[in-house]
Amino acid sequence: MKKTGIILAAGFGSRLAGTDDDTDLKPLTNVNGIPLIYRTIRSLKIAGCSRVVIVLGYGFEQIKEDILESYTGDLPIEFARNEQYDLSNGISVLAAEPFVEGNFILTMADHILSDEMMLLAKEHVPPENGATLLVDFKLDEIFDMDDATKVDSQNGRIHSIGKEITDFNCVDTGVFVCTPSLLNEIKKVFKKQGDASLSDGIQALANKNKMHTLDIGNAFWQDVDTPEMLEHAEKILNTEIPAEV
Repeated sequence: MKKTGIILAAGFGSRLAGTDDDTDLKPLTNVNGIPLIYRTIRSLKIAGCSRVVIVLGYGFEQIKEDILESYTGDLPIEFARNEQYDLSNGISVLAAEPFVEGNFILTMADHILSDEMMLLAKEHVPPENGATLLVDFKLDEIFDMDDATKVDSQNGRIHSIGKEITDFNCVDTGVFVCTPSLLNEIKKVFKKQGDASLSDGIQALANKNKMHTLDIGNAFWQDVDTPEMLEHAEKILNTEIPAEV
């Protein structure tokens, strides 16, 4: 069964501003000549998604207009608006809820994701009433460990997750294969606290033994949050054939 792809792209992206002469908007920032958002759309197509929902906040109109005018692929694209993009990223996940039926693949607009990795996501079936996070155990290859979201995975399940945890054996790659239960858990936290992160929802599922992990093996990915990360991603991609969008 084909899935919906969700791309979180609502944040300010301020750390990457100034790296692209053509834009200060993170999703439109070029990586080897291709804007991040178009790379992510392509990745979700490889993962078998039949449509994509892009959650926008900061720069909503400009990013939406650019995609409507410039996207040449064949995936149907819809836009969800997160008016509270100054809050945690779980609010962006909830903004996509009205567009989602059944299982979905969730990722971020600022991640470079290899085809090998997305094919793993395509074939994966998440646990019933749960979700799966693709994780990277290659800790010695993580470009910026301080910035990474750490994960303690035990027997294929998440024990704990967070940027500040000290007991971990892999890192979050930003790709999730989900059932609607993830949305429900984030919503519970939001109703209780007035804010909620994606990690809050993940931890809630983990507490129920419903948050699995999937090892990406030797597959490549790279978060692009800073100019240094952008430079590193471009160096890696220079050894590959440029992606078509």
